[in-house]
Amino acid sequence: MDNLKDFLAENPLAAVIAAGEVGFWVLIVGGLVARYVLRLRRTGLVLLAATPLVDVGVLVATMIDVGNGARANGVHGLAAAYLGFSVVFGPSMVRWADARFAHRFADGPPPPKRPKRGPSRTRYEWREWGKCVLACAITASVLLVLIFVVGTPERTTPLWSAWLPQLGLVTGIWFVVGPLWQVLTPAGEKGMVES
Repeated sequence: MDNLKDFLAENPLAAVIAAGEVGFWVLIVGGLVARYVLRLRRTGLVLLAATPLVDVGVLVATMIDVGNGARANGVHGLAAAYLGFSVVFGPSMVRWADARFAHRFADGPPPPKRPKRGPSRTRYEWREWGKCVLACAITASVLLVLIFVVGTPERTTPLWSAWLPQLGLVTGIWFVVGPLWQVLTPAGEKGMVES
C-alpha cells in the first residue's frame, strides 16, 4: 500500500487517469441505471453524453502537467493511450452496455451477437482492427502534441522512444490475432457467439 502511495505522490497524473477510468464507468452505469431502472431517460442521456468530458479532463490534466515542466514519462504516454482508445472504443462500449441494460431492465430485444465464423466474422475483425489503428493514430497524435509542447527532446524521450514503437507493436499484434488469423483460419460452420 505504501508503494502505491509513493507512486501516486511521484506521479499524480496516474491518479487522474485512474479517476478518469472510474468516472467513465460511473457515468455509463449511472446513465444506464437512470435510463432503464429509474426511468429518467433525459438524465440518463445527459450522463451518457457526458462521458467524453472525462477524456477532456485527462487530456487537460496531462497538458497542464507537461506544461508546468514535468518530465514526460510512461504515465504521460498512458494518458495519451487512454484518450485514444477511449475516444474510439468508448461509443461501442456504451452501445454494448446499453443493449444489455435495455434487454434486462426494459424488455428490449436480446443483445446482438458477434459473428463466430465466416465472412461476417472476418468483416467484424477488420472493423475492430481498423478501430485499433484509429485509436493508435489518435494516441500518436496526442504524443506528438505533448512532444511539441515540451519542446525539449531530453524531456520527451520516453514518449518518442518507447510509446510510439509500442503503438506499432499493438497494431501489429492486433492485426495478426484478429483479421489475419480469421482470414487464414478455415471458415468451418457458420455461427454466432455472444460479444
